[in-house]
Amino acid sequence: MKNKIELVAFGELMLRLHARQDRRFAQTDGYDAYYAGAEANACVLLSRLGVGVDYVTILPDNDIARTGVRQLQGQGVATDHIVYRGEKLGVYFTEQGNGIRPTRVIYDRDGSSYARTGPGVVNWDVCLDGASWFHWSGIAAAVSQSAADATAEALTIARKKGLRISADFNYRTTLWKYGKHPREVMPGLLQHSSVAVADLDSAAVYFGIETDPAASFEDRFGVCSAALREKIPGLEVLGMSFRTPHGIQHGYFGALLYKGECYFSTRHELPFITDQIGSGDAFTAGMLYGLMRGLSPQLIIEHAAACGALKQSIEGDWALITPTEVEQFILHGSTGRIIR
Repeated sequence: MKNKIELVAFGELMLRLHARQDRRFAQTDGYDAYYAGAEANACVLLSRLGVGVDYVTILPDNDIARTGVRQLQGQGVATDHIVYRGEKLGVYFTEQGNGIRPTRVIYDRDGSSYARTGPGVVNWDVCLDGASWFHWSGIAAAVSQSAADATAEALTIARKKGLRISADFNYRTTLWKYGKHPREVMPGLLQHSSVAVADLDSAAVYFGIETDPAASFEDRFGVCSAALREKIPGLEVLGMSFRTPHGIQHGYFGALLYKGECYFSTRHELPFITDQIGSGDAFTAGMLYGLMRGLSPQLIIEHAAACGALKQSIEGDWALITPTEVEQFILHGSTGRIIR
């Protein structure tokens, strides 16, 4: 039996091609394929946690795109309102980094079916009927003016229908090539949101909010969250995740603003990173799950951080984890023990 749809998400589904065996682009002799996209990634984990989700995107009607849709359906994500038009599925290439050099991403999404969408393509009155939440990210508005306009249309209708709107700031430096600075687009779209996930860099780009690099992450979060509440008057909940690399270890924790109070998760030590792409989306899904299930603020941020940390142990963009694994991680943190 399908779960009742609680959340509808809108964004671009893409094919990710990852250079094999941790090789560089100039070395690899092949690529491993995964399906990806910020909103799709969040939907997959929410579905695995027991939340009914409907993912809306624009795709070409071909076998590669249809395979991605079937994989989403295999994770329990509803896809009934996907629109098929255009000729191109967005693609991105990744090269695994390590403790010395960063992971690299190269996009090939100009002219994709999603990038060529616009208002009137999706029947939002039908898509949003019966749902309680609408989720989107800054990437949804970054690829083209028409995609930003489609996002604005979805947000307007979602708000009229009384849905709670969540946003992931998700700034990408190599996007935003259609002639507008993100600060011209994102603040207006974000005004609809009562729940958001952000980071210090995106807050600086979108709103000009600067924090002291010498201060602790906890203090910087406090300053940034207070400033964002002034910029987005309807903002009730804000989450951020932080990485604190030191040597070969990786520190990771989350912060939450909830009803004016700040909460911080346990600091997790991750002995190594398998694939950090998608960890922010997993963090977002964990936070949304906690809010949707009425958990306490401290448990909300513990769930978000656990989901974000666990994702980094899994190849590909999707956090293929279970509620039990999340609970065990909250209780025990990283562990090398065998479960049998």
